[in-house]
Order: sequence, then structure tokens, then C-alpha cells
Amino acid sequence: MIYINKYHTDIVTPDTTERTEEVITSLVELWKKSVKASHEFLTETDIENLIPTVRDALKNINHLIIVRSSNEEIGFMGIEESKIEMLFISPEYFGHGLGKQLVKNAINDYGCMFVDVNEQNPKAENFYRRMGFKEFERTELDEQGNPFPIIKMRLYE
Repeated sequence: MIYINKYHTDIVTPDTTERTEEVITSLVELWKKSVKASHEFLTETDIENLIPTVRDALKNINHLIIVRSSNEEIGFMGIEESKIEMLFISPEYFGHGLGKQLVKNAINDYGCMFVDVNEQNPKAENFYRRMGFKEFERTELDEQGNPFPIIKMRLYE
């Protein structure tokens, strides 16, 4: 249990057998809300087309960290090896320190050193820069081959 500003939150790390369809569906809905509020370059069709990829990633990512407040999922982060693969916060909790706490947890507890950011999401890029990450590579396409340039970042302390 942690306190982030005035919010009492619980951090849950379910293994893959505890990732029920109900949990995955709830996290996909949280992802959609977060993406609609932060990824303005994505169309409604883009978002719908990404859902199967997101659903699969949530089921299979090595480490899934879920943040709950009052039994409601308000954020999650996925980690594979030393990379933050996904970090999404419910828009109502933007700017309250939840993302910062999760990234600190990823660095300190999981040894994360890498993250990829959509170039068209400058708020996320600036957030990770403030957390100590710097660009080391840029790609024209995302991992699914979509024309969304990616900035690959590495932690420099």
C-alpha cells in the first residue's frame, strides 16, 4: 500500500494465472481512456486496431503492476527484462505522481533502464526525460509496423 498525494492506493502484481478476463478487460478499458486523453495522434480506428495487441501484452508481459484505489484499477505498468513496455494511468489521476512512483518502482525494484515513447506524444517524452531517460535511437515505425515514430530512451543517472 502506498499513498500518492491524497490517494490511498494498492499496488498489485498478479502472475499470469491471476490475470482473469475481468482484470484484462478492465485494464484494456483503462488503456483506452488513457490513450484517448494522451495520444491525440491516434484515430478511433487506430485505437480499436491496437486492442488485440494490448490484450495479448497484458496477458503475457513478464511483470504486470496494477495500481488500485477503492478496488478500481487506476493505472498499470508492464515490464519485460529491463524495459518499461507499457505505463498507463487513468486520466483522472494524471499529474498526481502515480506515473512517477511507478517509474521509480520500475527502476529501483526491477532494474529498468529502457523505455520507448511515441514521438507524437511529447508529454510522455518530457516525463521520461525528467525521470532521467535520454534518447539513444529513433525509428520511423512502431513495433507493429505502424507509421508512428518511436523514440527509444535509456536511463542515465
